[in-house]
Amino acid sequence: MRLLVPAVAVLAALGLVLVVSLIAFTVNGGGGQSGASSLACDAGLRGGVAPVSGRAGATADTLSEEQRANAATIIGVAREMGAPPRAWLVALATAMQESTLRNIDYGDRDSLGLFQQRPSQGWGSPAQVTDPVYSTTIFIERLLEVPGWDAMPVTVAAQTVQRSAFPNAYAKWEGLAAELVEGLADVADPAGCGRTAVLAEGAAGTAIAFALAEVGKPYLWGGTGPDRYDCSGLMLRAFQAAGINLPRVSRQQFYAGGHVPIDQAQPGDLLFYATDPSDPRTIHHVALYMGDGQMVEAPYTGEFVRVRPVPYEFRELVAVVTRPGTTPNRA
Repeated sequence: MRLLVPAVAVLAALGLVLVVSLIAFTVNGGGGQSGASSLACDAGLRGGVAPVSGRAGATADTLSEEQRANAATIIGVAREMGAPPRAWLVALATAMQESTLRNIDYGDRDSLGLFQQRPSQGWGSPAQVTDPVYSTTIFIERLLEVPGWDAMPVTVAAQTVQRSAFPNAYAKWEGLAAELVEGLADVADPAGCGRTAVLAEGAAGTAIAFALAEVGKPYLWGGTGPDRYDCSGLMLRAFQAAGINLPRVSRQQFYAGGHVPIDQAQPGDLLFYATDPSDPRTIHHVALYMGDGQMVEAPYTGEFVRVRPVPYEFRELVAVVTRPGTTPNRA
């Protein structure tokens, strides 16, 4: 009976090829450019601002004078250092999570100041880390030392610097951080969310059609076809068929295009699983989004290339998708 499953799946999947290709053409039609670019637009920047300590919500207008002054200091210091607006956004989201933009003289263990930096961990003396200018300067310095920080989701960049026990917590402040950068520094669209890169016309449909034609073929770790595939090997060949060359492994494929929130995914986008969804270094699986909440993947040993619903509630599903062949837009 098991041998019948792949055969039936192939017939069903091939029947979907024309439909999915038409959907992809409709979504990507109208002259999309593979060279368009937008900074990694994070889920937190699409979903508004999260509640603060049980209140209805926080906006720039609801912040105290102290909070607004500290936000202005962070922006001013980062600007003087020559850091781009996205670095200001990361710093603001971090300080909002760590201290609610208050320069506090207490915290977990010896954590102090706007960023809750710990003198015992090499951040500086207690007097230094409670100086907003110093604490912002050292945060920005360490952020800029992170390879590829400007292509990371805001919460990932913040966590890489801070090493917080709550790595996803920064995401909820991204909307407020963007609002502060726009309002206090007169920078329009600091995260580049105003424009969304799209695949070149027809590329998504071609990649999806290729992957669907492979449904029913067995998984093989390291396999790149034509008879067996692993997850990234299937993506590699699917996009080669569409004229787009991807890196070989899933962790590298995450950086092979612009990022958009998963709820903005279009046919042809890549979905990822990671042991820690806030850390791209822990990515271990990739699948191809087909539209209508469906994806095609080469899952794991003992299984076959298959179509299945996107598991939106799965805790390892990364909150952003990659649009192959595009590059991050810069505001």
